[in-house]
Amino acid sequence: MKSHYTNTIYVVYLLFCLLITSASAQSFIRQSTDDLSTPLQQEIGAKAGPILGEAHYLNKDDQEISSLDYKVSPSNAVTGMRDRPPMSYSLKMESFNTLLQSNETERYESRPFTVGGYNWSLIVYPNGNRRDDGSGFISLYVTIDNSTLVFSHQEVFADLRFYIFQRNERKYFTMQDTHAWRYNIFKTMWGFPRVLPLATFRDPRNGYLFNGDHCEFGVDVTIHTPFQRSELFTVARNFPNPRFTWTIRSFSTLLGEAYFSDVFPIGGRRWNIQVNPSGAGTGEGTSLSIYLLLNANERVRPYEKIYVRAQLRVLNQRASPQWRTIERPLDHWFTGPGLGWGYNEFIPLADLRDPQRGYLVNDVLIVQFYNPTFTWTIRGFSTLLKDMYLSDVFTIGGRSWNLQVYPNGRGEGEGKFLSMFLYLNEKDKLRPYEKVYVRAKLRVLNQSKLNNVQNQLDSWFNRAVPSWGFRKFISFDDLRDSSKGFLVNDVLMVQVEMEAVSSTKYFPS
Repeated sequence: MKSHYTNTIYVVYLLFCLLITSASAQSFIRQSTDDLSTPLQQEIGAKAGPILGEAHYLNKDDQEISSLDYKVSPSNAVTGMRDRPPMSYSLKMESFNTLLQSNETERYESRPFTVGGYNWSLIVYPNGNRRDDGSGFISLYVTIDNSTLVFSHQEVFADLRFYIFQRNERKYFTMQDTHAWRYNIFKTMWGFPRVLPLATFRDPRNGYLFNGDHCEFGVDVTIHTPFQRSELFTVARNFPNPRFTWTIRSFSTLLGEAYFSDVFPIGGRRWNIQVNPSGAGTGEGTSLSIYLLLNANERVRPYEKIYVRAQLRVLNQRASPQWRTIERPLDHWFTGPGLGWGYNEFIPLADLRDPQRGYLVNDVLIVQFYNPTFTWTIRGFSTLLKDMYLSDVFTIGGRSWNLQVYPNGRGEGEGKFLSMFLYLNEKDKLRPYEKVYVRAKLRVLNQSKLNNVQNQLDSWFNRAVPSWGFRKFISFDDLRDSSKGFLVNDVLMVQVEMEAVSSTKYFPS
């Protein structure tokens, strides 16, 4: 009886030991299997955990970022097939279905890669981004690392082209948008929720999944960098008030140091003329001083400059052939209100006060600011025997010019018409690709105060074509008819009035 009891206890003990051994073995086998599967999961990026599945993705209440914010429509998305692989980043997976079957891995995010000085990551949603209406599709996105945005308000514009390798044709299916994507601190992720239907992708006959479970995704990120080279084309147009004349009466009674004209507008700015009757600076006591001032109430930005090219005049009131109007060019950048530019020694006081010269008549002085025109007085016109004559060089619109006159005509005007042209004197200074636009009026002046003969010029000047004008400007019959007033005492007066002259600045110069 005792032996039977002992045997029973021994059997129970053996069964207990076997149970413990079995449990330990199962634990060991499970641990070993987990350890062996870990490298596979890391390789395909399917390590379970809610942190990876939600990384860098903001909920709706926290401004969810997705393609829906961009309102991507089929008309904006462009698809195609391409031979070359992605340039920015490639993501190859050898166990896509393992990733697909994970309940806790919603997406896979690549390691960061650098483009344009910013860090980016490619994001793949194997089952589609359900938050972005991508369920049942492959969803692809690119996110930017906020830490690479230097300023909180900084924006980065990028073109994105997504790739999926197709083994059958050894080409890449691509999808991109027709517009650039705008990244900033509030919008860090952009892409497409519906790149390919998941059923299409998984069907081995289509070649996106190959060698069992392999696939490849990629992206090109192209940054829109600010331009390094540029040019600025501007046209100075005709001013609504081409000139301003200031009549100063009782000049001899002016005892103050300086006097200022009324305000006058030209070129969208307000101006004054300043006159110092007894001179200023180097002209004090010996000359009349005249300046152009930007009106003190004008607003000028700290970095702004205003370029003025014009003429200042003291008019000759007697129209004497011996003493002419005194005019001096003004070529200056104005940088602030109340600042002026002009001449300390505009005209000697001795000449000004000489009654024979006609500048001060009945104690009246006339000062004028006028827009760029050039008048050429040609004397002894009937004695001109050369084919072509050039005026003196004059500067308008920052360029140097001449008037060309053909007394006996040119081309189809030869023998019957006066021909006249505007010539760009500095054509050799132009760049090979540079052009200068000019709109101007060419005139033969009527000296009897009747109607001038005028033709409109609207042309582009360049190195190859530096001259534009009219071969049939005025007929010899009209020109030589003394009753019409164009040729008086064998004097011909021609004029150009510039209405618009372009200028182009190149950066870098």
